[in-house]
Amino acid sequence: MFLHLRPYLPTAILSILLAYCCVQFMTGDKGLFSQENRQRDLMVAENKLEKLKSERQDLESRARYLRTDNLSKDLLEERARVILGFGEANEYVIRDQIDKSANS
Repeated sequence: MFLHLRPYLPTAILSILLAYCCVQFMTGDKGLFSQENRQRDLMVAENKLEKLKSERQDLESRARYLRTDNLSKDLLEERARVILGFGEANEYVIRDQIDKSANS
């Protein structure tokens, strides 16, 4: 029944394979149309990296002042008050949502 189509079978298979490869080249994960998405993801990752770098720099400077060779008593007192939740009698304490990473 389909014997007269047999010579066209390899051409049809190659055409389907070529069409699949072209579609993947255009719309796949690394395709031409996904370049904008990758650029957006890159911008988000770079912004996050900058935020983390500034946070790390702040934490390193705070840690430097808490070392025994360069101890800042004001910073030590501030950290102790935050961790223990204490305040002096003449102070007003305004409670805010404390980040769990701030206590460590």
